[in-house]
Amino acid sequence: MAQNKYLKYFNVRSLFNTRRTRDIFVVNPTDTQAREEPTHIHINIFDYSAAEVSEKKYEHISECFPLKDNGNVSWINIDGIRKADVEAICNHFQVHALIQEDIMSVGQRPKMDEVDPVLFCLLNMLYFNDRTGAVETEQISMVLGKDFILSFQEDSERDVFDTVRDKLRVANTKLRNSGADYLCYALLDMIVDHYYVVMEKLGEHIELLEEKIIRSSNTRVLAEINNLRKELIVLKRNVSPVRELVNGFIRTDSDLLQERTVKYFKDVYDHIVQANELAENYRDMMMNLQDLYLNNVNLRMNEVMKVMAIVTCLLAPATVIGGIFGMNFDRLPYIHDSNGFFIAVTLMLLIPVWMIYVFKKRGWF
Repeated sequence: MAQNKYLKYFNVRSLFNTRRTRDIFVVNPTDTQAREEPTHIHINIFDYSAAEVSEKKYEHISECFPLKDNGNVSWINIDGIRKADVEAICNHFQVHALIQEDIMSVGQRPKMDEVDPVLFCLLNMLYFNDRTGAVETEQISMVLGKDFILSFQEDSERDVFDTVRDKLRVANTKLRNSGADYLCYALLDMIVDHYYVVMEKLGEHIELLEEKIIRSSNTRVLAEINNLRKELIVLKRNVSPVRELVNGFIRTDSDLLQERTVKYFKDVYDHIVQANELAENYRDMMMNLQDLYLNNVNLRMNEVMKVMAIVTCLLAPATVIGGIFGMNFDRLPYIHDSNGFFIAVTLMLLIPVWMIYVFKKRGWF
């Protein structure tokens, strides 16, 4: 494993991770066949009111059907997206077929739709992989209806909702005393807040990269700049549209959102605006790092050229003297003198020493 870690540095092309470029830009949200359906799904249920809460785990979609119109607020979180299960539960909760297609889509742009009798939003949760240095995404779809929320996740191993679950388990919290609209706000707020965790990781990498550029500007550093710019593209692509998504909740006239809950969505809006500005700042910083890299390369090239020019100038007198005394003539000064050789060598040494003194005095190096 240690050998493989450093073996990639012998191949310059592998440093620039062209496969990652294809993963970022080759996206077709209309291709529903691209999604691989999992063998098993995990269904987590929170059915609660101000007085009590029920937390259950199911394996079959049909077990969720009795939760509709039972008088409590129900959060049905489904980890693993299968077409048959999505259609079954969406049909039972009267979710439009267009929303079902969006839930099944891959690489969809974050958005918010209002299709009676529900509100729908789709966005990506972001994670930072410390091992690869990549920003990883997981698409989540949320359907807000009367006293229920359906959430669909792709990965059963991770999400950012543990804090929300902990609050639901505690009695007399605002989350327990509020409706499904407040739960929708809490879920969106956790996703947006986790964007800052990812951006903090990227910020640390940018700082380390700046130090590397100042110390040494080589091909590996250029590759790191290129790869980090790709991750910032992923960040910007997922963060920027969420501003419009949250604004849709603020401007909607749906009865599913109480007036007192709208102010909380405004708080999420402020957070996502700040996150978007921070992503823009990171983008500007990467452009500055690229300029810094080019300036350092040019500076090193100038230093090399200056050293080579000085060496050439210092060798010029010896070349001239050697050329003069090496001419094929009989009558040359000191050509037949027994001390002629020593005189020529002395001149070859003294003149460059004098030149070094002059260059140093004028501040040329």
